[in-house]
Amino acid sequence: MTNKTSKGVIVFLIITLIGLGVVFAGGQGGTRFGPLSVFVICGVWAFVINWVAFIPAYLKQTEKFYDLIGAFTNSSTILIAAALSQPLSLRGVIVTLFVTIWAVRLGTFLFNRISQDGKDQRFDPIKPVFVRFLNAWTLQALWVILTTAAAIAVVTSGRDIPLGIFAYVGIVLWVIGFGIEVIADSQKKAFRADPANKGRFITGGLWSWSRHPNYFGEILLWLGIAVIALPVLQGWQHVVLISPVFVYLLLTRVSGVPMLEKSSDKKWAGQADYETYKAQTPVLMMRPPKKA
Repeated sequence: MTNKTSKGVIVFLIITLIGLGVVFAGGQGGTRFGPLSVFVICGVWAFVINWVAFIPAYLKQTEKFYDLIGAFTNSSTILIAAALSQPLSLRGVIVTLFVTIWAVRLGTFLFNRISQDGKDQRFDPIKPVFVRFLNAWTLQALWVILTTAAAIAVVTSGRDIPLGIFAYVGIVLWVIGFGIEVIADSQKKAFRADPANKGRFITGGLWSWSRHPNYFGEILLWLGIAVIALPVLQGWQHVVLISPVFVYLLLTRVSGVPMLEKSSDKKWAGQADYETYKAQTPVLMMRPPKKA
């Protein structure tokens, strides 16, 4: 076993253990299906479905179904939690609906995008290496677990607490965040579809309020889910509040903003209009565009 392979195996084990640790903590005091916590069942399912999907993806050397499997894992995980945690509280019904709507919408959008683009170049150096490609799928399972942790905790908590101020604030945050994400993605899709915009960068609509409004909406909607979850959490279940923190760190420090900012700088750095756009438009937080 080479040094790189050994490191890959260690990364695989670390990712898996982190995911299982979160589901174990989140499932404390929650509903059970037989001898197992429903939360743990959901976590195991997230890993298994991605490991199974990895096999044909590796054999065919394709990443085209990566995002689609991610969306399926999100929606199926929350639905399994709901099915095994009957009867659901109204709070549980709301977060199940929210996560399912978000997953179907985002998965469809990303799958259509990669179908049009033909590939995701981020996977080019990863696909040929078994352990690295496997870890990409394992990371997707961890992403599902950490992102949906607060929602699954609500569904599996077994506590039926009437909706109050936290629920209403959380619902508003989710609706606003989801709306921002959908509108921003639609605006960028329409911009890229116009041949006249080839080689240009988008600056209109919500993209004049933020350089990454879709990510701002994503963070906001998961913050909303966490706020909805707060009243039903007990003890170790509070670990699931890592959900919006994880989404924020992922999008602003790892795979979202940094990669896109680097790519944009490579294409347009030094151009007066691009430098002006960067100087006047926040990276993430939204604010009305400055008047010329």
